[in-house]
Amino acid sequence: MAFVINNLKDNSNVAIADQLGGFTVLEYISDLSCTSVAAAEANYYMSKSNMRRKQLMIEINNSEIMMKAGAMQYTVGSMEMTTGVKGVGGLMRNLVSGAVTGTSAIKPLYKGTGTIMLEPTYSYIWLIDVDNDHIAIEDGLFLACETTLDISVVARSNLSSAALGGEGLFNLSARGKGVLALQAPIPSEEAVVIELQNDVLKVDGNFALMWSNTLQFTVEKSGKTKMGSAASGEGLVNVYRGTGTVWLAPL
Repeated sequence: MAFVINNLKDNSNVAIADQLGGFTVLEYISDLSCTSVAAAEANYYMSKSNMRRKQLMIEINNSEIMMKAGAMQYTVGSMEMTTGVKGVGGLMRNLVSGAVTGTSAIKPLYKGTGTIMLEPTYSYIWLIDVDNDHIAIEDGLFLACETTLDISVVARSNLSSAALGGEGLFNLSARGKGVLALQAPIPSEEAVVIELQNDVLKVDGNFALMWSNTLQFTVEKSGKTKMGSAASGEGLVNVYRGTGTVWLAPL
């Protein structure tokens, strides 16, 4: 079996924004499907603000990927899709993990040889080479990954503090070696990357998009006393302590 996809990568209106392994981020330079003046005006200002539609293309060759449920637009080639759920016990574990992390309970697996196109999005798509690392991911960012990665749920070290800090009590984590695709609110080149060596990062708000799972997360008062916290106007802050890396959205 063989196939050719025409007018996609070879389309002059499509740019390759990023590529890692079999994962390719396609970006549409202009929206050529405007059917009204209002849509054309909106498209003009969106393009000036770097708001362009993007699509993730995943090409697999006798391999397997996991994907966010409902993200697939179409597939071409010889592959099979499974839920990756084994029995009622597996379904219940997925339902629980989906509920606590804010992601879909069932994440489809695509195995075989072919091309998978995901739905267009105006969000930014990050391709991350997880190289024998273990990283935690902010709720709702997961898009797809190679199944060589172990995707699991990690709990906060202090659950009551996590609730106070505006962060989820649980997060997805990716461990091992493989490509991870995230759907983020900012372009990757805008992320502030902070590397800690037995040090402390305090963040006022949930601006952290990813962080090393080696870091301890707590929520603490910004001042030493309640009065001091109130006077500073900050109150509680998210604290990442130890050795590892944190990726922050600056805005």
